[in-house]
Amino acid sequence: MSLELTINAAIKTAMLAKAEAELRALRAIKAAVLVAKTAEGASGELTEADEQKLLQKLAKQRKDSIEIFRQQNRADLAVKEEEELAIIERYLPKQLTGEELRAEVSGIIAAVGASGPADMGKVMGAATKQLAGKADGKAISALVKELLTK
Repeated sequence: MSLELTINAAIKTAMLAKAEAELRALRAIKAAVLVAKTAEGASGELTEADEQKLLQKLAKQRKDSIEIFRQQNRADLAVKEEEELAIIERYLPKQLTGEELRAEVSGIIAAVGASGPADMGKVMGAATKQLAGKADGKAISALVKELLTK
């Protein structure tokens, strides 16, 4: 079942349950899907990879907003964003834990044959492709930098 159909069914369920936070997040996902499908040059259908990128973008927006709201002492707004983020993350693939990410990145470094910080671009290219949707880009970058400077 496509993301759009899944979200539409979830919206109906959330409406019946009168789940306000869930409705906000689901409607945001639905709006993003519609925008992506009708964007100039779009084929009218989204692939599973496109759907995952879309969800990751929405999750990243929520994380950034939470950080900003916390800096500005707006806990009320941060809580709303956290509620939406939790719902968006239900539709994303399971994220890797710290240890799993470290093992994956170490394997990529060995496979690429990287030896120092100068090889970061090579490692990041392979890591972002292999770990797409499984880990945050910032976390991958920080870990690659840490492992290559040892």
